[in-house]
Amino acid sequence: MAALGDPLDFIIGKKAADLLDDTFGIRTVDDLLRHYPRKYSRGSTVLGEDDEPPEEGEHITFVDTISQADLRRMNRTPHREYLVVTLGDRRPKVTATFFNPKYLKRTLVKGTKVMLSGEVGYFRGTMQLTHPGFLILDSPTGKAGGGTKSLMKIAESAQGDGEFDLSVFERDFFPIYPASSKLQSWDIYACVRQVLAVLDPVPDPLPESIRREMDLVSEDEALRAVHLAENQAPRERALERLRFDEAVGLQWALAQRRFGELSEAGPAAPRRDDGLRSALLLRLPFELTGGQNEVLDVISGELAQTRPMNRMLQGEVGSGKTVVALLAMLQMIDAGYQCAMLAPTEVLAEQHARSIRDVLGPLAMAGQLGGDEDATGVALLTGSMSAAAKRDAREQISSGTAGIVIGTHALLQDVVEFDRLGMVVVDEQHRFGVEQRDQLRSKAPDGVTPHLLVMTATPIPRTVALTVYGDLETSTLRELPRGRQPIATNVIFARQKPSWLDRAWQRVVEEVAAGRQAYVVAPRIEDDDKMAKPVAGSGRTATAVVDLYAKLSKGPLAGVRVGLMHGRLTPEEKDAVMGGFRAGEIDVLVCTTVIEVGVDVPNATVMVVIDADWFGISQLHQLRGRIGRGSHPSLCLLVTDLSEASKAGGRLRAVASTLDGFELADLDLEERREGDVLGRRQSGRASGLRLLSLIDHRPLIETAREFCDEMYPRDPDNRGMALLAAPFSGTDRIEYMDKS
Repeated sequence: MAALGDPLDFIIGKKAADLLDDTFGIRTVDDLLRHYPRKYSRGSTVLGEDDEPPEEGEHITFVDTISQADLRRMNRTPHREYLVVTLGDRRPKVTATFFNPKYLKRTLVKGTKVMLSGEVGYFRGTMQLTHPGFLILDSPTGKAGGGTKSLMKIAESAQGDGEFDLSVFERDFFPIYPASSKLQSWDIYACVRQVLAVLDPVPDPLPESIRREMDLVSEDEALRAVHLAENQAPRERALERLRFDEAVGLQWALAQRRFGELSEAGPAAPRRDDGLRSALLLRLPFELTGGQNEVLDVISGELAQTRPMNRMLQGEVGSGKTVVALLAMLQMIDAGYQCAMLAPTEVLAEQHARSIRDVLGPLAMAGQLGGDEDATGVALLTGSMSAAAKRDAREQISSGTAGIVIGTHALLQDVVEFDRLGMVVVDEQHRFGVEQRDQLRSKAPDGVTPHLLVMTATPIPRTVALTVYGDLETSTLRELPRGRQPIATNVIFARQKPSWLDRAWQRVVEEVAAGRQAYVVAPRIEDDDKMAKPVAGSGRTATAVVDLYAKLSKGPLAGVRVGLMHGRLTPEEKDAVMGGFRAGEIDVLVCTTVIEVGVDVPNATVMVVIDADWFGISQLHQLRGRIGRGSHPSLCLLVTDLSEASKAGGRLRAVASTLDGFELADLDLEERREGDVLGRRQSGRASGLRLLSLIDHRPLIETAREFCDEMYPRDPDNRGMALLAAPFSGTDRIEYMDKS
């Protein structure tokens, strides 16, 4: 008999076990039984003469006699052969093709009765199977009994006397597994049957109380039914149970991280009324919103604790996340700690350094003439800085002179040492992985785990917050600061209404004449980058910003000062362009998405996004957030060559219809599905969610979260829960999911 943790080689043989391991990383009985069918064949599996033709891609089985067997040679490689056999006299005609038929050409001959099984396709009215599984039931030579090993194993297993029993194939369904050219679905099914035949009753990892509350079948019943149940009802019940297993496993792994970090020593920083935090509140030129004050109260309370804070701050573009983070950092500096702020791009890191210094004024000028008596220092460290500037920044960091350290991935280098790191702020969290933020946290003094605040201006749908970011508590800023101007958004279908695009350029010129500025955004830099390839079947390529800059400078924007900005400029060139735009010396900035985050020019009131259909929903919302930051109403124009009736046209109209980033985030999730949200590891393996959908199963995820949060403090070492969590905590899946 066998248990879930047993290796497969002792049950199905070393050759089959090695193939499963090499192809899918399947090593144990549990791995195999959780390689669930991707679908189930429908209707009669053994297709008779009078049955309706199946749909393309359906997995079907035929039992019939070969009426014709043609050995053919490939046109381009004549030495290579393939065999085409025709079954009976069916309408539509049914053929099966076998490549490299070294032995098959002597066995699959005219007059042989066979069972063929595989996925069907159609070509010029002919039903085709390509390299299907087969069994030889009768042969003109009198030699029956050959065929695909997995099918032979399945057919023989029913009798045990060497004869084939085809009744095993006469079922209402067959499970169709994720397969490969080396390992067919039938091979996997044969291994599953072999394992289930010797499997001991499976202990249930879930407590009986939650099974009863959720009306779930047992683990043993679910694992057997999902592979072998005869009809749909027990399969659905099995899938319900296994889906909840997956939700609980993921949430338990996240609970291990959350509750585990509570036991670590965090740097306590009680709020002071006479420090830099209070001083900044007195000098701010605006009042904090109610939402900012609420979030600050929560963060301040957590920073005062002796356990590390792990919190995500999400909010609309321009909702004031940075000032909240700055006030939190000053609370840590008041207690004698340093803070590190990690940004994904140099443009954003430089923007943060500039804006924080501007807001702090003399409070950021430690050791400088005109600096406040209790001032701290603000250091910037990026990869493109000169060697001397890097040395100076590292000296400020290691000596503790810089209380606030802002940088890109350069902060993660071993040569960067902190004097007393107490808090890490990660901006645009989706650009970083868990291992990177933990790498920065590890630079704290021994025995101290710094507080963590991650920020995102891309609103996170609730199910994503509960899964991808489930190890973090979440705070949300929905309210925009007073004085923020509305942004009107319109879609221009340029091919259908070219005059509208002409009017767009006129509008840009009018805004410039009124003393304001504009962005024009294009998807790619120039002809040699990867987006130069046409969209399949469309002949369309994305507009290059270099070409667009030349066209606009000499054409519709010839009378205004136009600047060019993209990621291939040198740091000095970027600084010069952005400095000129901020100073009002450039009227229109033609750019790529390098300005997507962190660029703050309140005088910019118009944005034209060329080939807007090349961008995702959240990205368009981020880009739009660069305008509407000053005292004038703003306009965003989304330009596309596609038709109004196209799917992309509908997506752009959805962006134009609302400024609510949370509504758009839900639309974005629905459009991309969670496969793209969760991403893929470098190895190409998927995220680990096989049955659970972030879109379709939110109530299940929330129930699993509540269950784990209630159970973990009482029984953190529960073996059943650890088993369910193993696929998520025993690998790097959680860490890698955090990168999405």
